[in-house]
Amino acid sequence: MLMQFDPFRQLDRLAEGLQSAGTSAARTFPMDAYRRGDEVVLLFDLPGVDPKSIDLTVDQHVLTVRAERQPESEDNREVIASERPKGTFTRRVFLGDTLDTDRISAEYHDGVLQLTIPVSERAKPRKIEVAANGQRERVEAGSATAT
Repeated sequence: MLMQFDPFRQLDRLAEGLQSAGTSAARTFPMDAYRRGDEVVLLFDLPGVDPKSIDLTVDQHVLTVRAERQPESEDNREVIASERPKGTFTRRVFLGDTLDTDRISAEYHDGVLQLTIPVSERAKPRKIEVAANGQRERVEAGSATAT
């Protein structure tokens, strides 16, 4: 369903390390993924992100999630500590060709982006008819009927 090895992820980590040298700013976000029946669910932690800044694209079975967290701007304040990462966050996920990328749904609530991706119809188990001695037999779990 999902590819475990993600070369873009490795490049993102390398770029993050170079960009954040001397700071603790993270430029990506954690993800959970699981299968539930005939769909795959992806959960991304994006606390403090404006839902309007979330950009989702799929190109050649690569899902790209981008989001932006802007720094709070207030006059007349002195910053004592600024550890929460700000800026643009990106995550790429390789989707297998058994997923229906045309029917991805997305919801954002409580700082979590949830994507639900259905398994494509061609990837679901199906019955195969077997022809024997000029007759077709429908093979089902534990039984056969001649037609």
